[in-house]
Amino acid sequence: MSTLYNHIQANKRRSAVLMITVLVLVIGVVALYSYAVRGDFVLPVIAAIFAVPSSLIGYYQGDKIALATNKAQSVTKAEAPELHRMVENLAITAGIPAPHIYLINSGALNAFATGRDPQHASIAVTTGLLASLSKLELEGVLAHELSHVANYDIRFGTLIAIFVGFLVILSDMFLRVTFWGGGRSSNNDRNNSGQLGAILAILGLVLLIVSPIIAKIMQLAISRQREFLADSSGALLTRYPEGLASALEKISAGPELKTAGNATAHLFIANPFKHKSFSHLFSTHPPVEERIKRLRNELH
Repeated sequence: MSTLYNHIQANKRRSAVLMITVLVLVIGVVALYSYAVRGDFVLPVIAAIFAVPSSLIGYYQGDKIALATNKAQSVTKAEAPELHRMVENLAITAGIPAPHIYLINSGALNAFATGRDPQHASIAVTTGLLASLSKLELEGVLAHELSHVANYDIRFGTLIAIFVGFLVILSDMFLRVTFWGGGRSSNNDRNNSGQLGAILAILGLVLLIVSPIIAKIMQLAISRQREFLADSSGALLTRYPEGLASALEKISAGPELKTAGNATAHLFIANPFKHKSFSHLFSTHPPVEERIKRLRNELH
């Protein structure tokens, strides 16, 4: 029977394969579109030149951006000794360095982990979470977030956010190039390309338009799977699944987190938007009820 650790390794492999596959697909689509519309491969080169620095900035500074966006403030051990002690003890159990700790001044009940690896990780919790949860419940939440760190979900979350954002920008850029002109200049080139060129141009344009949607669906599916995995990993750390289950009940009943945005919503332990209108269809989190059910099933 597969163990939790086997699932973690399989998840990492699937993530790597998925990212490589999508990257190759996007480059291929851009090249196809560029050749059909312009008769050259200039656009893929431009895209690569644009992608490399933006990706590096996102990879190395994405955690700082996420923390700043949510108005998280660093908290020292002297300011929050009990919180630091809990995180340090759980980190020792998980076999990872203790992450930096931040507080978000909000009555909402939520938390998230960010960073590129366990050596460069941070955990942010709201003041409302600290005030509302018991010690065992808070340990369950912290264990969940530390599991994201140990499972390298934080790296994947950063990469997928960069990828989705880049696709949106890329689509917009190519649409502007299309409508501003810059296609093949001579009649001979147009005649030579013929209907095939027109078909390739339309295909490339359609794929560029739908790529951000496909990427978002991909993000939703994988993020939901990883939330279940982090729940199980967190329960394994504390040996008390009920702590996290009870915490999730309180978190789901709490107020919305005003600082959260679409770019960082997937990082939180629970959807910060509280499923307004049809937002639950596009939530990066599985239903809280299902998560609680699975956790409590682990008790039996």
